[in-house]
Amino acid sequence: MRRKNLFRRAFNRGAHSLARMLPGATTIRPFLHRLRGVKIAPGVFIGDDVYLENEYPECVEIQAGVQIGIRSIILAHIRGSGRVIIEKNVWIGPCCVIAVSPHRELRIGEGAVIGPASVITTNVPAKSFYAPERPKHLADVEVPLASATSYSSFLRGLKPRRTSARKTDKE
Repeated sequence: MRRKNLFRRAFNRGAHSLARMLPGATTIRPFLHRLRGVKIAPGVFIGDDVYLENEYPECVEIQAGVQIGIRSIILAHIRGSGRVIIEKNVWIGPCCVIAVSPHRELRIGEGAVIGPASVITTNVPAKSFYAPERPKHLADVEVPLASATSYSSFLRGLKPRRTSARKTDKE
């Protein structure tokens, strides 16, 4: 993909900044992203502070009825551009990261649900629910990080949980 001229890059960044902070999840934000080159169908909801590909916005396609939660990130380039396609009626929870490898296409299938704080780097089948595993109790803290004199003293104060104790987390 060829690099854009300086004016277009500056315009994209300005419109992107406005889209992240202005109201209008179904009106102003989609409109500004369309001006930048993102392919957005009608009826799309874009939450507050959503980061939609800044350098190659034309590599992102969002189909009708998609809802994108607050502070989610959609990247169509990591050391080279790829393509992100979000099909109809997908729900993306808050704080999700969707990133595609260079020269690849990442597709989130129609009706899929991406749970909060998920990281998506591969295709998601239609009508599937993806979510991160729940946090696990890995260790007991004897020296709280907020009051530790150093990070190493915090680490020395961690006491790993025994295997039998971990089984109770699953119950």
